[in-house]
Amino acid sequence: MTTTLGLQINRFGFWSAIIAIATTIISFFIPLDAPGGYTAEHADRVAWLSANSGTFILGWVNQIIAMLSLSGVFFGIAWQIATRNPLRAVIAAMVVLISVVAFIIPKFMAVWTIPLLAQTISNGAVGAELADPLLRLLNVSIPFSLYTSFDYLGFWLYGVFGLLVAGPLYGGTTSAKIAAVTIGVFGLMYHGLLASLLLGAIAPIDIESSFLGVAGLLLIVVVAMTFTFRHAMIAPPLATVDDPR
Repeated sequence: MTTTLGLQINRFGFWSAIIAIATTIISFFIPLDAPGGYTAEHADRVAWLSANSGTFILGWVNQIIAMLSLSGVFFGIAWQIATRNPLRAVIAAMVVLISVVAFIIPKFMAVWTIPLLAQTISNGAVGAELADPLLRLLNVSIPFSLYTSFDYLGFWLYGVFGLLVAGPLYGGTTSAKIAAVTIGVFGLMYHGLLASLLLGAIAPIDIESSFLGVAGLLLIVVVAMTFTFRHAMIAPPLATVDDPR
Protein backbone atom coordinates (compact mmCIF):
# COMPACT_ATOMS: atom_id res chain seq x y z
CA MET A 1 0.00 0.00 0.00
CA THR A 2 2.80 2.44 0.91
CA THR A 3 4.64 1.86 -2.36
CA THR A 4 1.43 2.28 -4.37
CA LEU A 5 0.56 5.51 -2.59
CA GLY A 6 4.09 6.86 -3.13
CA LEU A 7 3.89 6.07 -6.84
CA GLN A 8 0.53 7.79 -7.11
CA ILE A 9 1.72 10.92 -5.31
CA ASN A 10 4.90 11.16 -7.37
CA ARG A 11 2.90 10.73 -10.57
CA PHE A 12 0.49 13.40 -9.34
CA GLY A 13 3.42 15.73 -8.59
CA PHE A 14 4.97 15.06 -12.00
CA TRP A 15 1.83 15.88 -13.97
CA SER A 16 1.11 18.86 -11.73
CA ALA A 17 4.56 20.18 -12.66
CA ILE A 18 3.87 19.68 -16.37
CA ILE A 19 0.56 21.53 -16.09
CA ALA A 20 2.18 24.31 -14.04
CA ILE A 21 4.81 24.85 -16.75
CA ALA A 22 2.19 24.81 -19.51
CA THR A 23 -0.11 27.29 -17.76
CA THR A 24 2.84 29.57 -17.01
CA ILE A 25 3.64 29.70 -20.72
CA ILE A 26 -0.01 30.34 -21.58
CA SER A 27 -0.15 33.22 -19.08
CA PHE A 28 2.31 35.22 -21.20
CA PHE A 29 -0.26 35.37 -24.00
CA ILE A 30 -3.45 36.20 -22.06
CA PRO A 31 -3.84 39.65 -20.43
CA LEU A 32 -4.83 39.70 -16.77
CA ASP A 33 -5.76 43.37 -16.62
CA ALA A 34 -6.39 46.42 -18.76
CA PRO A 35 -3.38 47.85 -20.67
CA GLY A 36 -1.33 50.03 -18.39
CA GLY A 37 -2.03 47.93 -15.32
CA TYR A 38 -1.05 49.94 -12.26
CA THR A 39 -1.32 53.32 -14.05
CA ALA A 40 -4.51 52.70 -16.05
CA GLU A 41 -7.39 55.08 -15.37
CA HIS A 42 -10.41 53.58 -13.66
CA ALA A 43 -12.72 54.49 -16.54
CA ASP A 44 -10.35 52.87 -19.06
CA ARG A 45 -10.21 49.71 -16.93
CA VAL A 46 -13.99 49.52 -16.75
CA ALA A 47 -14.28 49.94 -20.53
CA TRP A 48 -11.60 47.32 -21.18
CA LEU A 49 -13.14 44.81 -18.77
CA SER A 50 -16.56 45.27 -20.35
CA ALA A 51 -15.19 44.73 -23.87
CA ASN A 52 -12.81 41.89 -22.99
CA SER A 53 -14.58 40.03 -20.20
CA GLY A 54 -14.17 36.66 -21.93
CA THR A 55 -10.42 37.07 -22.32
CA PHE A 56 -10.10 38.35 -18.76
CA ILE A 57 -12.02 35.36 -17.36
CA LEU A 58 -9.98 32.93 -19.47
CA GLY A 59 -6.75 34.45 -18.20
CA TRP A 60 -7.77 34.07 -14.57
CA VAL A 61 -9.12 30.54 -15.05
CA ASN A 62 -5.66 29.73 -16.37
CA GLN A 63 -4.22 31.32 -13.22
CA ILE A 64 -6.43 29.12 -11.04
CA ILE A 65 -5.21 26.02 -12.86
CA ALA A 66 -1.61 27.22 -12.53
CA MET A 67 -2.03 27.81 -8.79
CA LEU A 68 -3.66 24.44 -8.17
CA SER A 69 -1.01 22.60 -10.18
CA LEU A 70 1.78 24.42 -8.33
CA SER A 71 0.11 23.40 -5.08
CA GLY A 72 0.15 19.83 -6.37
CA VAL A 73 3.90 20.11 -6.90
CA PHE A 74 4.30 21.40 -3.35
CA PHE A 75 2.23 18.55 -1.93
CA GLY A 76 4.51 16.19 -3.82
CA ILE A 77 7.52 17.90 -2.24
CA ALA A 78 5.97 17.46 1.20
CA TRP A 79 5.66 13.75 0.45
CA GLN A 80 9.28 13.63 -0.69
CA ILE A 81 10.52 14.87 2.69
CA ALA A 82 8.10 12.81 4.79
CA THR A 83 10.58 10.00 5.46
CA ARG A 84 13.32 12.44 6.52
CA ASN A 85 11.27 14.85 8.59
CA PRO A 86 7.61 13.83 8.93
CA LEU A 87 6.71 16.75 11.21
CA ARG A 88 7.96 19.32 8.71
CA ALA A 89 6.17 17.44 5.94
CA VAL A 90 2.84 17.65 7.77
CA ILE A 91 3.28 21.35 8.61
CA ALA A 92 4.40 22.12 5.06
CA ALA A 93 1.33 20.37 3.62
CA MET A 94 -0.90 22.40 5.96
CA VAL A 95 0.81 25.62 4.83
CA VAL A 96 0.16 24.73 1.18
CA LEU A 97 -3.50 24.04 1.96
CA ILE A 98 -3.85 27.46 3.60
CA SER A 99 -2.14 29.07 0.59
CA VAL A 100 -4.72 27.50 -1.72
CA VAL A 101 -7.46 29.18 0.32
CA ALA A 102 -5.62 32.52 0.17
CA PHE A 103 -5.14 32.30 -3.60
CA ILE A 104 -8.51 30.88 -4.62
CA ILE A 105 -10.49 33.73 -3.03
CA PRO A 106 -9.15 36.59 -5.23
CA LYS A 107 -8.88 34.42 -8.33
CA PHE A 108 -12.50 33.35 -8.05
CA MET A 109 -13.45 37.01 -7.61
CA ALA A 110 -11.56 37.75 -10.83
CA VAL A 111 -13.64 35.16 -12.67
CA TRP A 112 -16.98 35.91 -11.04
CA THR A 113 -17.14 39.31 -9.36
CA ILE A 114 -14.92 41.69 -11.37
CA PRO A 115 -16.53 41.12 -14.80
CA LEU A 116 -20.00 41.53 -13.27
CA LEU A 117 -18.95 44.74 -11.54
CA ALA A 118 -17.58 46.17 -14.79
CA GLN A 119 -20.70 45.17 -16.69
CA THR A 120 -22.94 46.74 -14.06
CA ILE A 121 -20.98 50.01 -14.13
CA SER A 122 -20.93 50.18 -17.93
CA ASN A 123 -24.67 49.54 -18.25
CA GLY A 124 -25.59 51.85 -15.41
CA ALA A 125 -27.65 49.02 -13.99
CA VAL A 126 -29.05 48.74 -10.50
CA GLY A 127 -26.17 48.63 -8.02
CA ALA A 128 -23.76 50.64 -10.18
CA GLU A 129 -23.10 53.04 -7.30
CA LEU A 130 -21.95 50.14 -5.15
CA ALA A 131 -20.12 48.37 -7.98
CA ASP A 132 -17.82 51.30 -8.74
CA PRO A 133 -16.02 51.50 -5.36
CA LEU A 134 -15.94 47.69 -5.13
CA LEU A 135 -14.15 47.46 -8.48
CA ARG A 136 -11.58 49.96 -7.25
CA LEU A 137 -10.99 47.84 -4.13
CA LEU A 138 -10.55 44.74 -6.29
CA ASN A 139 -8.02 46.25 -8.68
CA VAL A 140 -5.85 43.31 -9.77
CA SER A 141 -2.75 45.45 -10.45
CA ILE A 142 -2.45 47.84 -7.51
CA PRO A 143 -0.24 46.00 -4.98
CA PHE A 144 -2.04 47.38 -1.94
CA SER A 145 -5.61 46.68 -3.08
CA LEU A 146 -7.80 44.21 -1.21
CA TYR A 147 -7.47 41.83 -4.15
CA THR A 148 -3.69 41.71 -4.36
CA SER A 149 -3.33 41.47 -0.57
CA PHE A 150 -4.66 37.92 -0.78
CA ASP A 151 -2.19 37.10 -3.55
CA TYR A 152 0.79 38.36 -1.56
CA LEU A 153 -0.47 36.43 1.46
CA GLY A 154 -0.41 33.29 -0.67
CA PHE A 155 3.14 33.97 -1.84
CA TRP A 156 4.24 34.61 1.75
CA LEU A 157 2.88 31.17 2.65
CA TYR A 158 4.93 29.77 -0.24
CA GLY A 159 7.95 31.43 1.37
CA VAL A 160 7.17 29.73 4.69
CA PHE A 161 6.78 26.44 2.83
CA GLY A 162 10.17 26.94 1.18
CA LEU A 163 11.93 27.45 4.50
CA LEU A 164 10.25 24.32 5.89
CA VAL A 165 11.17 21.93 3.08
CA ALA A 166 14.52 23.21 1.81
CA GLY A 167 16.67 21.33 4.32
CA PRO A 168 14.96 17.92 4.21
CA LEU A 169 14.57 18.08 0.42
CA TYR A 170 18.30 18.59 -0.17
CA GLY A 171 19.94 15.30 -1.08
CA GLY A 172 19.45 12.39 -3.39
CA THR A 173 19.23 13.47 -7.02
CA THR A 174 20.81 16.59 -8.47
CA SER A 175 17.37 17.90 -9.41
CA ALA A 176 16.21 17.59 -5.79
CA LYS A 177 19.24 19.56 -4.64
CA ILE A 178 18.53 22.29 -7.21
CA ALA A 179 14.88 22.45 -6.13
CA ALA A 180 15.85 22.54 -2.45
CA VAL A 181 18.37 25.35 -2.86
CA THR A 182 16.07 27.38 -5.10
CA ILE A 183 13.00 27.13 -2.92
CA GLY A 184 15.12 27.89 0.15
CA VAL A 185 16.49 31.00 -1.55
CA PHE A 186 12.95 31.99 -2.51
CA GLY A 187 11.82 31.68 1.11
CA LEU A 188 14.72 33.74 2.40
CA MET A 189 14.40 36.43 -0.27
CA TYR A 190 10.65 36.76 0.12
CA HIS A 191 10.92 37.23 3.85
CA GLY A 192 13.76 39.70 3.29
CA LEU A 193 11.60 41.68 0.88
CA LEU A 194 8.70 41.59 3.32
CA ALA A 195 10.90 42.96 6.09
CA SER A 196 12.18 45.68 3.74
CA LEU A 197 8.63 46.64 2.80
CA LEU A 198 7.49 46.86 6.41
CA LEU A 199 10.53 48.98 7.24
CA GLY A 200 9.74 51.37 4.39
CA ALA A 201 12.69 50.44 2.17
CA ILE A 202 10.45 49.44 -0.76
CA ALA A 203 8.04 51.99 -2.25
CA PRO A 204 4.49 50.80 -3.05
CA ILE A 205 5.06 51.33 -6.77
CA ASP A 206 7.99 48.87 -6.65
CA ILE A 207 6.18 46.07 -4.81
CA GLU A 208 5.06 44.16 -7.90
CA SER A 209 8.44 44.17 -9.65
CA SER A 210 10.27 43.23 -6.45
CA PHE A 211 8.04 40.47 -5.13
CA LEU A 212 6.85 38.91 -8.38
CA GLY A 213 10.41 38.93 -9.71
CA VAL A 214 11.47 36.71 -6.83
CA ALA A 215 8.43 34.48 -7.47
CA GLY A 216 10.04 33.56 -10.79
CA LEU A 217 12.34 31.26 -8.80
CA LEU A 218 9.37 28.94 -8.29
CA LEU A 219 9.46 28.04 -11.98
CA ILE A 220 12.98 26.67 -11.50
CA VAL A 221 11.69 24.60 -8.59
CA VAL A 222 8.88 23.19 -10.74
CA VAL A 223 11.20 22.27 -13.60
CA ALA A 224 13.67 20.61 -11.23
CA MET A 225 10.92 18.67 -9.49
CA THR A 226 9.68 17.19 -12.77
CA PHE A 227 12.96 15.25 -12.90
CA THR A 228 12.78 14.39 -9.19
CA PHE A 229 9.24 13.04 -9.47
CA ARG A 230 10.12 11.17 -12.67
CA HIS A 231 13.09 9.55 -10.98
CA ALA A 232 10.93 8.55 -8.00
CA MET A 233 8.35 7.03 -10.34
CA ILE A 234 10.84 4.75 -12.11
CA ALA A 235 13.08 4.01 -9.13
CA PRO A 236 12.83 0.51 -7.68
CA PRO A 237 10.41 0.26 -4.73
CA LEU A 238 11.71 0.39 -1.19
CA ALA A 239 12.13 -2.87 0.67
CA THR A 240 8.99 -3.94 2.47
CA VAL A 241 8.20 -6.46 5.20
CA ASP A 242 7.81 -9.98 3.87
CA ASP A 243 4.26 -11.14 3.38
CA PRO A 244 3.51 -13.66 6.18
CA ARG A 245 1.48 -15.72 3.77
